[in-house]
Amino acid sequence: MKTPLKGLKILDLSTLLPGPYASMLLADLGADILRVESASRHDLVRGMKPQVDGQSAAFSYLNRGKQSLALNLKHPAAVGVISQLVGEYDILLEQFRPGVMARLGLDYETLKQVNPQLIYCSLTGYGQTGPYRDRAGHDINYLALSGAASHMGRKASGPAPMGLQVADVAAGSHPAVIAILAAVIGRQNSGEGCYLDISMADNTLALQALMVPAALNGGSDPEPEGNFLNGGGFYDYYRTADDRYISVGSLEPQFRQRLAQVMNIQDNPPLQDRQFKTLLQQKFIHRDLDSWCELLAGLDICVEPVLSVSEAAQHPQFIARNMIVTRDNGERQIDSALGFDKQPVRPAPLSGEQAEQIMQRLGYSRSEIETLRNDGLFD
Repeated sequence: MKTPLKGLKILDLSTLLPGPYASMLLADLGADILRVESASRHDLVRGMKPQVDGQSAAFSYLNRGKQSLALNLKHPAAVGVISQLVGEYDILLEQFRPGVMARLGLDYETLKQVNPQLIYCSLTGYGQTGPYRDRAGHDINYLALSGAASHMGRKASGPAPMGLQVADVAAGSHPAVIAILAAVIGRQNSGEGCYLDISMADNTLALQALMVPAALNGGSDPEPEGNFLNGGGFYDYYRTADDRYISVGSLEPQFRQRLAQVMNIQDNPPLQDRQFKTLLQQKFIHRDLDSWCELLAGLDICVEPVLSVSEAAQHPQFIARNMIVTRDNGERQIDSALGFDKQPVRPAPLSGEQAEQIMQRLGYSRSEIETLRNDGLFD
């Protein structure tokens, strides 16, 4: 099964990362995604380097398999166009601050009058309610406010910025996709659409599944290097002789015993975690990373090298899983990791590439489209 979501039609009014990543996942599963974007508004992701065929590799990845309609949503005719589209694309994803869509005349209460079965998903930093509803934010802010950053990093240096957008993707894109697909199933059973209020800050709080429940029920707040998962034990990264790093996740007794044996550490009875950690670091620092990989190859002990992104793309595991694909133009991309049969990588659209085709499908004549173009609807 290559396209399990074939027939699902989604109007995507989001930008940057969280919304486009969510709709990319849906597109990878066969959904029909129409990206509604502004031709004149600067798109940070589209402008990133390096560029491939006039747009960034990141934009090409996030928007593959979609169509594009460039609209000036402040133009008086835009409401009519979106209203017509909602009759066809009965799922809408938007990422504006609360109140913006209402000012544009495109809020859920208005559009559900056009299509009562509309599923409308708002993906924002802090949600549609609460004192922070209108506040700007980014991934680092949601990690901070939710308490997640308080037990990341090192005691001596504090929390460290992450190169992976945990709040944007794990607490934004993924919950949005889950909620949308759950709403689709619900609509199949009830015939009713719904409104979805997805907050990245809320979901970042909810991601902390192991340590926060304890803190809420009489335990202490988690701190950096304070528990077995954040550096408080030997579950950690270790420097090698060539200033590379290796990861050790040998938490279970059988893995720890094998690791201690190969590292020539006396760990019977088991040492204190911090003592074991110190001995591991003293061992790892005396060989380079390649030497350790060769020595530990084939051992079932939950130890792996810290690879660069380029090294990861060449790793036999990801090659065997066909996780890196090459488009006809030579661009390399991460393929879908969702477990269904993979389909050919479809290119991302140019800004407004399908505008005329879509407008004609909605019943606009060529002369009407040209008039609206001259009037600035597609800016």
